[in-house]
Amino acid sequence: MDLVYSYSAFFIAYLIGSISFAVVISKLMGLGDPRTYGSKNPGATNVLRSGNKVAAVLTLLLDALKGYLPTALVQRYAFDLGFEDTTIAFVGVAAFIGHLFPVFFRFQGGKGVATAAGVLLAYDPMLGGVTLLVWTLVAAVFRYSSLASLVAALFAPFFTLLFFDRPSVALAVAVMCLLLIWRHWGNILKLIKGKESRIGQKATEPDPNKPRRRRRRVKRLHEEAVPGLDSRSSRSKGN
Repeated sequence: MDLVYSYSAFFIAYLIGSISFAVVISKLMGLGDPRTYGSKNPGATNVLRSGNKVAAVLTLLLDALKGYLPTALVQRYAFDLGFEDTTIAFVGVAAFIGHLFPVFFRFQGGKGVATAAGVLLAYDPMLGGVTLLVWTLVAAVFRYSSLASLVAALFAPFFTLLFFDRPSVALAVAVMCLLLIWRHWGNILKLIKGKESRIGQKATEPDPNKPRRRRRRVKRLHEEAVPGLDSRSSRSKGN
């Protein structure tokens, strides 16, 4: 019977994680679908590119909550339900996987940063707090959300081993961090090429790292369409 309870907890946590709040909040607030602009990632950072900070903050908090809530509840009632530490640890992983592959949104989810943060805070506030501190420092210095997430993901398993004697939690954190790094593979390539968008850059803004060739190309096409434009311009300047 304990096994049935454990699998039920995994399933419920996965369903909670499958609620894509980036899409839900954007729709409720009359914004565009975050899967259609910017990085096309249904997460708080991409919602911020819509220019609506309130929607981005709500998305961030709710994505973190859906990782925190099932993990904290299972940890709180573990003794009553007969759950071992392994069940507690991997309920958090189930919620995280739900965000990555949401059953309600054709398994097209986000990258899981906020949800993973919520899970870590539920495991232990110190673990979540130190990991969030690393994310904040890197984001403040470099203004790349993806880079901050990758650095925090690399440090999180180390912090888990440093502060806790819970092998199951350490394994769960390692699994989430590996999945998070895998989901950021495209961002890693963009960072290497210098094409990654910075925090707060709107979806309509040009990438500051990208050469501005469009204006020159439009001007050249206009000159080709109007023969003699250059010569007339030169004569008018001479007069």
